This record gives sequence, C-alpha cells and structure tokens, in this order.
Amino acid sequence: MLRFASFALALTLPVTAFAQCGGSFADFKAGLKTEAVSMGIPAASADEFLSGVTQDPAVLKADQAQGVFQKPFIEFSRRLISSQRLDKGKQLAQQYDSVFDNIEATYGVDRTVLLAFWAFETDYGAFQGDFNTANALATLAHDCRRPDLFRPQVLAAMQLHAADDFDPRTTTGAWAGEIGMVQMLPMDIIENGVDADGDGHVSLKTSAPDALTSGGKMLHHLGWQAGQPWLQEVSVPASMDWSQSGLETVKSTADWQALGVEARNGTLADLPASLILPQGHKGPAFLAYPNFNVYFEWNQSFTYVLTAAYFATRLDGAPVYDAGNPDAGLDSNQMKQLQQRLEQLGYDVGKIDGILGSGTRIAVQAEQKRLGLPADAWPTPALLNQL
Repeated sequence: MLRFASFALALTLPVTAFAQCGGSFADFKAGLKTEAVSMGIPAASADEFLSGVTQDPAVLKADQAQGVFQKPFIEFSRRLISSQRLDKGKQLAQQYDSVFDNIEATYGVDRTVLLAFWAFETDYGAFQGDFNTANALATLAHDCRRPDLFRPQVLAAMQLHAADDFDPRTTTGAWAGEIGMVQMLPMDIIENGVDADGDGHVSLKTSAPDALTSGGKMLHHLGWQAGQPWLQEVSVPASMDWSQSGLETVKSTADWQALGVEARNGTLADLPASLILPQGHKGPAFLAYPNFNVYFEWNQSFTYVLTAAYFATRLDGAPVYDAGNPDAGLDSNQMKQLQQRLEQLGYDVGKIDGILGSGTRIAVQAEQKRLGLPADAWPTPALLNQL
C-alpha cells in the first residue's frame, strides 16, 4: 500500500534531481550513480547496487490496478476484518507484550494501532510482497509520474546498501518499494528504523520487535499524540445538518453533542473531531479525532485508513459497527462519469480513477447542498442523474 514518505532526505537533494526520469534506463541509472556519489555513497557500492537493477513492468501494472480501493467502506472492511485476524491480533498482543509496553512508553502509540497495520499490510508478516525492491523503486523513479517521491527512495536504498543493510538482489517487498512486516520505505527505515532486538541490524522482514518498534517510532515522528483516541463510532440524529460531516469540518465535543451526536459506546473524548459518514447519512458514523489524521501520512486511501483505524478500535474492545442501510452507491464506471462531470463543473477531483477520494467527496457534498440533497458526501445514482 503506497503511503506518503518523509521528505527529509529528499530535501537534501538538488531540485534538478526530481526531473531526472524517463529516457534511456541506462542513462537514468548513470544519473543515479552520479547523485549517489555526490551524497557520499562510495562509487563501488553504487555500482554494485545498480549493476543488476532492471525495470519491472509488473510494478507499473500493479500501480495502475488498485481496484480494491474502489470498494465502499462496508464491503472493504468486511473483506479485511475477520474473526481469525482479530484472534491472531489478540494472541500477538500477548506474545509481544513487553515489546508493545516499550513502544507505548517510548513513543505513545497504542499496540492496537500497530497490530492493525501489521494485519493489513502483511497479514501479521505472513506475506510481505515478492517484488524485488530495488527494481520496483527504480522502475517507479524512472516513470515520470512521481519521480519526486521515488527517486529519493532509490537513493535511500543505496545508502542502506552501503551500510550493509540492504541487498539489492534479494530484498523483496511490496510493488511500491515498502519492506518488512509493517511495510516501510527506505527513507522511513533510515529515519525511524530501530534495532529493538539488539542484534546490530534493523531487520524489518524477520524481526517483529524491530518492525513494530520502527513503526511506532515512525507514527510518533508523524505526529501521533500519546494517550489520545483516533476514532469512535457514534449515533447521529436524523435531523442532522449533513453538510457538517467530512474531515474539513472540525468541532469540539460539546458542539457535536449539542447537535445530538452521541457515543455508541462509552463517552466522547474531549477533543476536536470530525464527523465521518463513509457511506452517507444512512450508514455507519464515526468521530475522527486528531490522531486519525496521522493515518493519512501512512496511507493515502480514505477507505484503507478508516478500516485500519476502525480495526484498531475493534482490537481495543469496540463492538462491530452499526452498518445501517445506506443508499446504493456508484460502480467504477459511474464514479468515473461523476468525476468527469464534477471536473466539468470546475471541481478539482484529482485523477479520474473511479475512487471516492477526498477531492471527489468535497465536490459531491457541495453539489448535494446546491441541489437540496442530503449533503453527506456519498454519491448515489440519483445525484449522478441530476448532474
């Protein structure tokens, strides 16, 4: 799953480096070597790293085929969350209790949050990806859509190789270059990798203590606030002004309570929060607290983020959400039609990809409000027909 990476290393590179993509792959690799040497990586190490690196067409195919994110929250979450994953998570929480104790004391990240990422990223380490990482990163850096993200990752992998912590021939992972049990990019490993088991190496593929502690450090680095919740299921009155929903609207707990929002279980936290209706006003409802925003630094998909955050609450004892009876949504082709229409109306919906992302949600909500429909950001065939 492609997540945002820290750009600290990227900021140390020349701006012109970001334009070095496309063209001859041999020339591209020669440019990488020149840049790596300028960063202090030994020329011999750079040569050894790059000598066997090749383009991988399967990486580009995987990048263009993330259809799973087109599924709505209820279907997506039911696919990813099972009683087996819940039971396995609880068993691993006990098995690595001392590791999680140390993470919580040092970085303030709840064990259930890390367990949820561990489950979704690699099924608790069972499948960590079989793409050659060096090839995947080089392929994506050479492709000119996102060189500013992936070129620094190649250089970071070369740094790890120079430190004898990355083998370009044998290191495998996800199609987007993430490595290990919780799937971290090379720059994340350099900045946040922790040798928690004390063997002298950060081994994210084979050491659960290293992987979990590194993930905890990264979430802390990204802004996670210790002792604060991230997501809570709520009940919402039918008289609610649905235009108040969405991550763009933040209110105090008292303001939400004044509008009739109540915790489905327990009490609301005294924190600013946003009301999330992933499938409209007839479906599940959640309050998202500040820590929820940190999830988007890990992964860009709204559906993935909400499911991971919700699964963490389940591991923490929350009940199954009330699915309600949401209105039917749009299939992929209908969603693309909607995005095209919204773009014609002047909205920035990003890529026309059939995925209900943040830009599309904002545009949908604005059009629902203009047309006098419940402005809950959930696109329906009725909305598409009116547009």
